[in-house]
Amino acid sequence: MEMSAKMNKKKTSKAPKSNLYKKEHRVAFLFVLLPVVGFILFSLIPLLYSAYAAFTDWNGLGQMNFIGFDNFRKLFKDEYFYKTLFNTLYLMLGIPIGLFLSFILASALSRGIKGTTIFRTIYYIPVISSLAAISILWQWAYNGDFGLVNQVLDIFGIDGPNWLQNPDTVKPAIIIMTVWKGLGYSMLLYLAAIQSVPKTFYEAAELDGASSFQKFKNITWPMVKPVTFFLVVTNIIGGSQIFTEINIMTPTGGPKYSSATIVWYIWQKAFKNWQMGYASSMALILAILVFAVTAFQFYMNNRSSYSMD
Repeated sequence: MEMSAKMNKKKTSKAPKSNLYKKEHRVAFLFVLLPVVGFILFSLIPLLYSAYAAFTDWNGLGQMNFIGFDNFRKLFKDEYFYKTLFNTLYLMLGIPIGLFLSFILASALSRGIKGTTIFRTIYYIPVISSLAAISILWQWAYNGDFGLVNQVLDIFGIDGPNWLQNPDTVKPAIIIMTVWKGLGYSMLLYLAAIQSVPKTFYEAAELDGASSFQKFKNITWPMVKPVTFFLVVTNIIGGSQIFTEINIMTPTGGPKYSSATIVWYIWQKAFKNWQMGYASSMALILAILVFAVTAFQFYMNNRSSYSMD
């Protein structure tokens, strides 16, 4: 009996597939193939082409002459490269500030206060708004003569500076703008994570006499930690590529290059100075740095997950 059962299983497993089954698999293959082809054409091939261009003197139009590591030797002696890299890292200070504020807002909205839907909409409007339009509005708001920010400060007797033309204030001004722009997105993710925590966890903690801080430390934070990890990774990747805000609000890179970011500098070298090979070498270094930071974050996240287990 057992032998016959095994034979029947083998026969059924080798049964010819129907035409409908084959058609569904062909359609599924086409759906999977399209994004793969798109990735190869618009991401992988340009990436490999740019990596090769980093070792040439290409100007974007003429012939590509291989020059070895000359671009990288020049790059590591370029003071503006280090300055723009520092500016980029400085602007990333807005990431922890934005995450902290968005978590506070999400915690407040999760308590079921009146008008929660309205507040969600208000905070999320900047996220879906055009970044170029928002940059222009903030450029007007930061104007030293008639800007809204200085008008509000003038009510309190404070003489506001010309925010975008002062090396000491231009980076904080851009940080405020970027935090405001991304606050709604992070807030909604935190809000979804907080509301997904079962209430029975908090009820059990209250029965055990846990304080508010203990409930946050042992229940809320572990539950929202994956969201925090996702936001940190994506914000660092996005922060390293900040360009539109700089190009619109400070089109010359700010006073003394005080607001120029690494991507803005790459764009200047590539499309203003026609040094495409040199710009590609900077882009390659930036890609390696972002990959290293992201890999380190994944390593630390996995390590902390094991320690929690």
